[in-house]
Amino acid sequence: MNYWLLKSEPDTFGFTDLLMSPRKTTRWDGVRNYQARNFLRDKFRPDDLAFFYHSSCKTPAIMGTIKIVRAGYPDPTAFDPTSPYYDPKSNMNEPRWFAVDVQAAETFATPVTLAELKRHDALRDMLLLRRGNRLSVTPVTVKQWRYIMSLAGH
Repeated sequence: MNYWLLKSEPDTFGFTDLLMSPRKTTRWDGVRNYQARNFLRDKFRPDDLAFFYHSSCKTPAIMGTIKIVRAGYPDPTAFDPTSPYYDPKSNMNEPRWFAVDVQAAETFATPVTLAELKRHDALRDMLLLRRGNRLSVTPVTVKQWRYIMSLAGH
């Protein structure tokens, strides 16, 4: 099993939106960074777990956990000319972008804020906390996962 952190701006698609989705499940699409794409395409597997992180907001925080329910597949938004994520250079025979399906697993009673994460030396190597990191999809180590879960009260 792999562990991940997926970022989303709550004004675009927040954890509450996921909870209100049918079966609390949705497609995680629109990723347009090659390194993040490679994770989605090559590394994500059903039953992997991820933190759902609210970014670019007043209080960035991990809101809860999600489960990967479908491994990487071509992102249909890349082929849709009406989508803001449309990419005319991507095609079904040679897709450039990938998506996964996710399902809400657990809502944290108290979100784990970015400020809280930064206070712990045990998390200093976490990609999210590296200066200049803007990836919306990052791996999380087992040790980091367990530590953050303990911060969330587990």
